[in-house]
Amino acid sequence: MFDIDHIVFSPSDVDLSRSPLAELGAETYVLGAFNPGLTRLVNGNLLMMVRVAEALREPVHDGHVHAIRWHEGRYVLDAWPLDRVDTSDPRTLKIRGQCWSVMALTSLSWLLPVELAADGLAVVAVHYDRAVAPPGNWACYGVEDARISRVADRWLMTTCSVSPERQSTTLYESPDGLDWRFLDLVLDHQNKDMLIFEGLIGGHYWAQTRPLGDAYFAYPPGSEWLAGPSINLATSPDALHWKPHRQPGIRPKAAARATARIGGGAPPIVTPDGWLSLWHGVEPNDAVGIYRTYWSLLDRDDPTRVVRSGHAPLLEASGKLTAPFEDQLYVRDVVFTTGIIDAGDHYVVASGEADLLCRITHVPKHVFHAG
Repeated sequence: MFDIDHIVFSPSDVDLSRSPLAELGAETYVLGAFNPGLTRLVNGNLLMMVRVAEALREPVHDGHVHAIRWHEGRYVLDAWPLDRVDTSDPRTLKIRGQCWSVMALTSLSWLLPVELAADGLAVVAVHYDRAVAPPGNWACYGVEDARISRVADRWLMTTCSVSPERQSTTLYESPDGLDWRFLDLVLDHQNKDMLIFEGLIGGHYWAQTRPLGDAYFAYPPGSEWLAGPSINLATSPDALHWKPHRQPGIRPKAAARATARIGGGAPPIVTPDGWLSLWHGVEPNDAVGIYRTYWSLLDRDDPTRVVRSGHAPLLEASGKLTAPFEDQLYVRDVVFTTGIIDAGDHYVVASGEADLLCRITHVPKHVFHAG
């Protein structure tokens, strides 16, 4: 644990009377306020785009379990017969009797802009009037996990939008990092954790992506690599139209159980040694797994080439930080890093802690000088 490492925002800090769901007509609560995108505003302060997962206080009644869904400009409640749904996971409703995995969500997520002091250690303002809610049916189950990149004079934000048709990556743009405008869908079904590099390479935008699937083709016996979810790369002339890159990005090592499944964390930022990429590795454990944050430095001109990586976790879940919120915990052993800001001799790193809280950590730059 680093010297400056604390919880800066929690569910109790959200005023649900100002939520986009306030007119739903049913009592709700904040299941989690977590996984914040992070950027620096023109006034020098930091801005987190906090994922607020809002859930029904009493979802089960009359023999049904209920879920919130956006439908053509308003929020509605779907009623699922209890005998058709597995409710063992507090985050999802797994629909029984399907030919493949089908689920609804126990919460609907929207994004709340939370302005922090320049060092990230105190909340300055919460901008409910600039919240980002589902803009269309492609996000009927919510808008999740913002990642913010500033490329020249453009602020770009990717999000995951969830619907029965797809889990798509959606793109927003802002002139100032605070007022966001929806642009379009940019990646299709089940491509999560899209992170746009904070700078052009060869005149093009670059991004890390993470396609998901139910089946993966094996590496040959004895390979150093492990088949499964990994971090791919894509390029674009305008940040809107993306082409997958031919070469792979960061892949899980066969010998490293702690990183058996990996995905992007914070948008890569440029350093004198290359692009610094913070990513998550998942160790299989229970239904969720153990999430930790790792890092790699990528070649400045060819980000398919990993210059070096840290072998030990940069961040791990902290029971000390979550102890005051013990009665709200529904998952453990999860830290999910989603933002990084250069602050001179250190980086300000933003993470979601336990799918519940926003964590800010000051990480000294010397940590990345050796593998």
